[in-house]
Amino acid sequence: MAPQRRAAPRGPESGGAAAGADRGDRRRPGSGRRSRAPQEPRWRWLTPAFLLFSAVLGGLLGWSYLSAEEGVTEVLARHREHLQDRFVEVPCSEDYDSHKRYEGCTPRKCGRGVTDSVITREEAERIRRIAERGLSLGGSDGGASILDLHSGALSLGKHFVNLYRYFGDKIQDIFTEEDFALYRDVRQRIQQRIALAFGISSSLLYLTKPTFFSRINNTEAKTTHDEYWHPHIDKVTYGSFDYTSLLYLSDYSEDFGGGRFVFMDAGSNKTIEPRAGRVSFFTSGSENLHRVEKVRWGTRYAITISFTCNPDHSIGDPVLM
Repeated sequence: MAPQRRAAPRGPESGGAAAGADRGDRRRPGSGRRSRAPQEPRWRWLTPAFLLFSAVLGGLLGWSYLSAEEGVTEVLARHREHLQDRFVEVPCSEDYDSHKRYEGCTPRKCGRGVTDSVITREEAERIRRIAERGLSLGGSDGGASILDLHSGALSLGKHFVNLYRYFGDKIQDIFTEEDFALYRDVRQRIQQRIALAFGISSSLLYLTKPTFFSRINNTEAKTTHDEYWHPHIDKVTYGSFDYTSLLYLSDYSEDFGGGRFVFMDAGSNKTIEPRAGRVSFFTSGSENLHRVEKVRWGTRYAITISFTCNPDHSIGDPVLM
């Protein structure tokens, strides 16, 4: 359900400075016109000044609460704006030094980008329908469900099953060759966009696992797999990751509340508000420590697509079995 609005705070007009001014007049019944006249301008000046001070203080307290609660101090991409391209370069971490380097591919230029010009909203809606049909076969008991078309992993209750083995020939009734062709095309365009942003050859990037659909709602977590909101580093969690991307398939504040993507920078965190068709991408090291806010209402759909520079960790595109 949508978050409830808080009751408006009681301002000076409901028992503050104005009421105090009235009480001051009553305590001086014998005062004549001459003694009251000089005080009226002072009260007229103090009342709006107090109102202004209260508004500023309230704003500061509200901002402090938001910063402490969500850790967000700057919006990198708002859901209502259409971004051609937005890229922020950040210094690379040392995470890549503990892995074999691949010249011309392993990040030497690090950062994060957002674009709404690679995938159309119509294509995102078609991709979302693929996710919805696949996840209709299962789903987690908690708030986070995944569907991996490459490995066949599907959330089912508190566990995972291989949907290709578990459902067998029934898969032909769920997915089509056109679904998988669209999936491959979208993946290739995202790969090319990442290569362009970081100045590398697209042919040196390889799809790597896990690459998966996610469906998140506000159901209470039942296992650690449901606790998607913890800060993490992709290169630490998955050593093969060099570049990570997310394609959002639903809209923040319209399809769900909460669920924003947050880069946890020291003192100046950045957030991305999901929008259907929006692609965010970034180098996978600790220069891009991140988390996802808890979804408060509705359902958030996205797909994570990750790339490696190491051909030994590459996977192929999914095929309809």
